[in-house]
Amino acid sequence: MMDFIFLKKRTLILFLITCVLALFFSGWLILKKADTVVFNAQSTNDVRIIHMVTGEYKSNLKNGKQIEAYRWDPGTIFLKRNEKVQLSVYGVNGMEHPFYIEGTSIKGTIRKGEELVVPLQFNKEGTYRLICQAHSDKEHNGPMIAYIVVN
Repeated sequence: MMDFIFLKKRTLILFLITCVLALFFSGWLILKKADTVVFNAQSTNDVRIIHMVTGEYKSNLKNGKQIEAYRWDPGTIFLKRNEKVQLSVYGVNGMEHPFYIEGTSIKGTIRKGEELVVPLQFNKEGTYRLICQAHSDKEHNGPMIAYIVVN
Protein backbone atom coordinates (compact mmCIF):
# COMPACT_ATOMS: atom_id res chain seq x y z
CA MET A 1 0.00 0.00 0.00
CA MET A 2 2.87 2.37 0.86
CA ASP A 3 4.45 1.71 -2.54
CA PHE A 4 1.19 2.66 -4.22
CA ILE A 5 0.95 6.00 -2.32
CA PHE A 6 4.62 6.74 -3.02
CA LEU A 7 4.05 6.00 -6.73
CA LYS A 8 1.01 8.34 -6.77
CA LYS A 9 2.99 11.17 -5.14
CA ARG A 10 5.89 10.66 -7.52
CA THR A 11 3.57 10.66 -10.53
CA LEU A 12 1.83 13.82 -9.29
CA ILE A 13 5.17 15.61 -8.76
CA LEU A 14 6.40 14.62 -12.22
CA PHE A 15 3.10 15.79 -13.72
CA LEU A 16 3.37 19.17 -11.96
CA ILE A 17 7.00 19.63 -13.03
CA THR A 18 6.03 18.83 -16.63
CA CYS A 19 3.17 21.37 -16.51
CA VAL A 20 5.42 24.10 -15.07
CA LEU A 21 8.07 23.45 -17.73
CA ALA A 22 5.44 23.47 -20.50
CA LEU A 23 4.05 26.80 -19.26
CA PHE A 24 7.52 28.28 -18.95
CA PHE A 25 8.50 27.16 -22.47
CA SER A 26 5.20 28.42 -23.96
CA GLY A 27 5.68 31.82 -22.32
CA TRP A 28 9.27 31.98 -23.55
CA LEU A 29 8.15 31.26 -27.13
CA ILE A 30 5.47 33.95 -26.99
CA LEU A 31 7.88 36.54 -25.64
CA LYS A 32 10.68 35.50 -28.01
CA LYS A 33 8.43 36.03 -31.00
CA ALA A 34 8.35 39.78 -30.19
CA ASP A 35 12.16 39.95 -30.09
CA THR A 36 12.57 40.11 -33.87
CA VAL A 37 15.28 42.64 -34.70
CA VAL A 38 14.50 44.93 -37.60
CA PHE A 39 17.09 47.19 -39.19
CA ASN A 40 15.89 49.98 -41.46
CA ALA A 41 12.45 48.49 -41.92
CA GLN A 42 11.32 51.11 -44.45
CA SER A 43 10.78 49.47 -47.80
CA THR A 44 9.50 50.57 -51.18
CA ASN A 45 8.89 47.66 -53.56
CA ASP A 46 11.86 45.65 -52.29
CA VAL A 47 14.11 48.72 -52.28
CA ARG A 48 15.62 49.37 -48.87
CA ILE A 49 16.05 53.02 -47.87
CA ILE A 50 19.13 53.94 -45.86
CA HIS A 51 19.32 57.44 -44.38
CA MET A 52 22.62 59.26 -44.00
CA VAL A 53 23.58 62.82 -43.01
CA THR A 54 26.65 65.01 -43.23
CA GLY A 55 28.06 65.97 -39.83
CA GLU A 56 30.75 68.18 -38.40
CA TYR A 57 32.89 68.13 -35.27
CA LYS A 58 34.57 71.26 -33.95
CA SER A 59 37.07 71.71 -31.15
CA ASN A 60 39.64 74.23 -29.93
CA LEU A 61 43.31 73.51 -29.31
CA LYS A 62 45.10 74.89 -26.24
CA ASN A 63 46.49 77.74 -28.36
CA GLY A 64 42.93 78.78 -29.33
CA LYS A 65 43.09 77.47 -32.89
CA GLN A 66 39.82 75.88 -33.97
CA ILE A 67 39.90 72.51 -35.68
CA GLU A 68 37.03 70.72 -37.36
CA ALA A 69 36.30 67.50 -39.17
CA TYR A 70 33.43 66.42 -41.40
CA ARG A 71 31.95 62.93 -41.59
CA TRP A 72 29.15 60.84 -43.01
CA ASP A 73 26.76 59.43 -40.44
CA PRO A 74 26.45 56.50 -40.27
CA GLY A 75 30.06 55.94 -41.23
CA THR A 76 29.51 52.33 -42.33
CA ILE A 77 26.51 50.71 -44.00
CA PHE A 78 26.01 47.05 -44.82
CA LEU A 79 24.34 45.74 -47.98
CA LYS A 80 23.72 42.33 -49.44
CA ARG A 81 25.07 41.57 -52.87
CA ASN A 82 22.47 42.54 -55.56
CA GLU A 83 20.28 44.25 -52.93
CA LYS A 84 18.43 47.32 -54.22
CA VAL A 85 19.01 50.31 -51.95
CA GLN A 86 18.21 53.99 -51.99
CA LEU A 87 20.85 55.93 -50.08
CA SER A 88 19.10 59.08 -48.90
CA VAL A 89 21.72 61.64 -47.85
CA TYR A 90 20.71 64.90 -46.15
CA GLY A 91 23.16 67.79 -45.98
CA VAL A 92 23.32 69.13 -42.41
CA ASN A 93 26.83 70.57 -41.99
CA GLY A 94 29.06 72.03 -44.68
CA MET A 95 27.77 73.97 -47.68
CA GLU A 96 28.41 71.15 -50.14
CA HIS A 97 30.11 67.80 -50.34
CA PRO A 98 31.05 66.61 -53.84
CA PHE A 99 31.50 62.85 -53.59
CA TYR A 100 32.16 59.66 -55.49
CA ILE A 101 31.93 55.98 -54.61
CA GLU A 102 35.25 54.32 -55.25
CA GLY A 103 35.18 51.53 -57.84
CA THR A 104 31.92 52.78 -59.40
CA SER A 105 30.75 55.57 -61.70
CA ILE A 106 28.53 56.99 -58.94
CA LYS A 107 29.17 60.63 -58.05
CA GLY A 108 27.23 63.70 -57.00
CA THR A 109 27.06 66.63 -54.60
CA ILE A 110 25.28 66.86 -51.24
CA ARG A 111 24.20 70.43 -50.42
CA LYS A 112 23.30 71.88 -47.03
CA GLY A 113 19.57 71.67 -46.36
CA GLU A 114 18.94 69.35 -49.30
CA GLU A 115 18.41 65.61 -49.66
CA LEU A 116 20.02 63.58 -52.42
CA VAL A 117 18.80 60.05 -53.15
CA VAL A 118 21.42 57.75 -54.66
CA PRO A 119 20.26 54.37 -56.02
CA LEU A 120 22.71 51.59 -55.14
CA GLN A 121 23.02 47.96 -56.20
CA PHE A 122 26.34 46.13 -56.03
CA ASN A 123 26.79 42.78 -57.78
CA LYS A 124 30.26 42.24 -56.33
CA GLU A 125 31.15 41.72 -52.66
CA GLY A 126 33.65 44.05 -51.08
CA THR A 127 34.10 47.35 -49.29
CA TYR A 128 33.39 50.48 -51.27
CA ARG A 129 34.40 53.91 -49.99
CA LEU A 130 32.09 56.93 -50.22
CA ILE A 131 34.61 59.77 -50.44
CA CYS A 132 33.96 63.52 -50.11
CA GLN A 133 36.31 65.32 -52.48
CA ALA A 134 36.14 68.60 -50.51
CA HIS A 135 37.31 66.90 -47.30
CA SER A 136 39.83 64.35 -48.53
CA ASP A 137 42.46 64.73 -45.77
CA LYS A 138 43.11 66.46 -42.43
CA GLU A 139 44.31 69.64 -44.16
CA HIS A 140 40.79 69.86 -45.62
CA ASN A 141 38.88 68.89 -42.43
CA GLY A 142 38.75 65.23 -43.30
CA PRO A 143 39.04 62.57 -44.34
CA MET A 144 35.29 62.37 -44.89
CA ILE A 145 34.87 58.73 -45.86
CA ALA A 146 32.02 56.27 -45.32
CA TYR A 147 32.29 52.55 -45.95
CA ILE A 148 29.75 50.51 -47.89
CA VAL A 149 30.26 46.86 -47.02
CA VAL A 150 28.69 44.43 -49.48
CA ASN A 151 28.46 40.73 -48.61
